[in-house]
Amino acid sequence: MLSKITKEFTFFKQQPYNMQILLLTNMFYAFVLPVVEIFVGAYIMRNTNNPSYVALYQLAMYVGIVVASVINGELLKRFQVKHLYAFGILVSGLSMVVMMGLKTMGFGELFVAGLFMGIASGFFWANRYLLALNSTNDANRNYFFGLESFFFSVCSIIVPIGVGGFLVWAAGLHWNDIEIDMNGAYRIVTLFVFVITVIACITLFHGSFHNPEQKKYLYVKFEPVWNKMLLLASLKGLVQGFLVTAPAILVMYLLGAEGELGVIQGLGGLLTAIIVYVLGRVSRPQHRIIIFSIGIIIFFIGTLVNGILFSAVGVIVFILCKVFFQPLHDLAYYPIMMHCIDIVSQKEKRNEYTYIMSHEIGLFFGRATGLGLFIVLAWFVSEIFALKYALIIVALLQMLSIPLAKYIIKVTR
Repeated sequence: MLSKITKEFTFFKQQPYNMQILLLTNMFYAFVLPVVEIFVGAYIMRNTNNPSYVALYQLAMYVGIVVASVINGELLKRFQVKHLYAFGILVSGLSMVVMMGLKTMGFGELFVAGLFMGIASGFFWANRYLLALNSTNDANRNYFFGLESFFFSVCSIIVPIGVGGFLVWAAGLHWNDIEIDMNGAYRIVTLFVFVITVIACITLFHGSFHNPEQKKYLYVKFEPVWNKMLLLASLKGLVQGFLVTAPAILVMYLLGAEGELGVIQGLGGLLTAIIVYVLGRVSRPQHRIIIFSIGIIIFFIGTLVNGILFSAVGVIVFILCKVFFQPLHDLAYYPIMMHCIDIVSQKEKRNEYTYIMSHEIGLFFGRATGLGLFIVLAWFVSEIFALKYALIIVALLQMLSIPLAKYIIKVTR
């Protein structure tokens, strides 16, 4: 076993230096992401007992991502990309501090908090894509995203279990005659998250990354294949709009505790991490469509079981399918997207950031549509109906991604 680990570490050290630094930075941020994705939604749900408020927060966050993408394009003309990336990492931690400090949680407060978190996330993801695009090539991107997904999958086990257990343990403790309630425990977690973001930034500054040479990044018309890629991004966003909110809401409805949420996230996560790492290590560009299709089919099965059973067992099956789906989907999706940028940017002679920003807009349309569907069903039909059937509708629409991705791969080869 030790010899195999040593072999894999040697292989990692053979990769380009900037790619190594970026992977290490993202490894640290992997400890932050589950808190942002899962426990923030659970925190809002606990304090409002209203799934629509969680959806509103997420919608504001997605608006903030698009706003940050546009601002980031301007700032890239003046600041180094790694500084903007570090800024996004730090502000994501600070934005949690702001939200935990809210005295009330009305629509206005949650929208502002979500917008602030979205701006932080926008700086993070936009610059992450740009750094990954310029630090990798089509031959090593499967490995890059496989190892990165390994980090995120392992952290999706460690962090929810650790944070969920800490929340249960810390709530009710006394410190200097002050009793710590559940919200106080959440604030301690937030402080830990901010410390991790600082460590991630320090790691990032060891790399030497370059900004795009061309400064203009705002365009409206694109090659037909990139328009297809934007449609694929919208379908991905459609699922993201639900996956950030639905698991926390389902668990609070049917299981009733964040500690339970942590345990469920851990089930099957380790197996997923190993599978994704091995796939990233041994797979080639021609295998992406197979990995992509398997992930989507697993997700559809999970939503179907959840809708039919709508019980604790159904939630467990759905979240296990989600744990498998996300890394498999990302392992194939991002290399497809980045290779498309490689081809189209050379053909159109444009700044790579042009396509990263427009990709974020494509994701936003999907996310907004997904959340909009949830809110409409929750308000005008029922929250139970939205949680049972909207996920199935989204999963069916996501099946359209398979032929679309196959077309993009064919055209860009």
